[in-house]
Amino acid sequence: MDYSSFLQMNEEFSLLMVMLFLLIYDIFAGEKGSKYFQPIALVLFAAHTLLNCIPRDAFSIAGGMYQYVPMQTYVKTILNIGTFIVLLQAHKFLNEDANRIKRGEFYFLTLSTLLGMYFMISSGNFLMFFIGLETASIPMATLVAFDKYNRKSAEAGAKYILSAVFASSISLFGMSLIYGSTGTLYFSDLATLITASPLTIMAFVFFSVGLFFKISLVPFHLWTPDVYEGAQTNITSYLSVISKGAAVFVLFTLLTKVFGHLVTQWQPILYGLAVVSITVANVFAIRQQNLKRFLAFSSISQAGYILLAIISGTALGMTSLVYYVLVYMFSNLAAFGVISVIENQTKKVLMSDYNGLYQTNPRLSFVMMLALFSLAGIPPFAGFFSKFFVFSAAAQQGYYVLVFIALLNTIISLYYYLLVIKAMFLNKSENPIEVVKSDFPVKLSFVICTLGILLVGLFSTIYDQIGLLSFGM
Repeated sequence: MDYSSFLQMNEEFSLLMVMLFLLIYDIFAGEKGSKYFQPIALVLFAAHTLLNCIPRDAFSIAGGMYQYVPMQTYVKTILNIGTFIVLLQAHKFLNEDANRIKRGEFYFLTLSTLLGMYFMISSGNFLMFFIGLETASIPMATLVAFDKYNRKSAEAGAKYILSAVFASSISLFGMSLIYGSTGTLYFSDLATLITASPLTIMAFVFFSVGLFFKISLVPFHLWTPDVYEGAQTNITSYLSVISKGAAVFVLFTLLTKVFGHLVTQWQPILYGLAVVSITVANVFAIRQQNLKRFLAFSSISQAGYILLAIISGTALGMTSLVYYVLVYMFSNLAAFGVISVIENQTKKVLMSDYNGLYQTNPRLSFVMMLALFSLAGIPPFAGFFSKFFVFSAAAQQGYYVLVFIALLNTIISLYYYLLVIKAMFLNKSENPIEVVKSDFPVKLSFVICTLGILLVGLFSTIYDQIGLLSFGM
């Protein structure tokens, strides 16, 4: 193998070039050139996304440490679209006087985490996976504490990094046990060497903790509400969607391709985690008054629904998972986008603050309503179709009780989503939130999210195309 083989890593190489260009531009542009930084960054990242959205033939390099399959292009493209939406929504926040000097850092840290997720997704070896995991986690902790003069932001950063360190350490210990029992870290070799021995089962449990932490599954979720509340809202939305989307895809891949012989051991574990995560998160979401904490528990519940696709361990499950992440991305980013716009201008994030929002901000209220209806799974919005497919994937494998419990929980989730809609459209307020103005990039992000919520569920070709690559994996 020579160095030219690394050029096959199109997505990673392209993103790295964008990062380096923005870093150099930010350093040398000067005060006059800095005003063009964000438009240039958005155009470059959009070009990177478009140039790398077409699947290629499968290949592996670096002795199998890096493995590419066509499905990874769809997953990375979904993460790119979500990141692009987050960058659009952060445009106004980064143009504030206090944050202009930190625009370069924000973009570089955000794209660094994305690069780490790329490596996680394409890893064919646990060493490559761990490098990707840490490359994604360390810049993310810096982003969480981005507003360093805000006590809550600093506290959230400390909680995130400490939780991430413990989770990564436990996962690394699990990897060492895997290596000790098999003598290799390559996924292709481990698929035939792993057996259901007590040591291997213990290694799997320890390793899985790191991914369960990133996905925010109960009982590894305790950091989530505090971090979501303390971090800047655009960073919270990135953490809730992009980071989670990469982690669930990697989890599915490892469970089916590496730990396939332990299916009778990991399916009951995921079964219990799904039930507990969905139920506990829904119950706690009802009690929340802060909308960022509210969406934190909502995201934990959504992670539980995603497990219904993972637990099936089939090509249909993979298709449902990728489709669910796509729909969840549009819905959650729309909701967080509305919260971000309002918080940046008014500093209000409580549910009671949204009383009568429709009177003064009908468009923002409409976008939030669509997002919450989609998250609740109400037809004809895309969230209904995504839940239908993950339920179908689990039911196909005979998990009827699990599907029934999930269906019951959708009723609970519908109740607490309607609480926000009731506040915006029905509750009266003598002092509603004033008219909030959004700049063009933020409006564009809302258009993209709204089209995604309304159209992704109606165009079956999207699901069919994902399915074709899933069955070809």
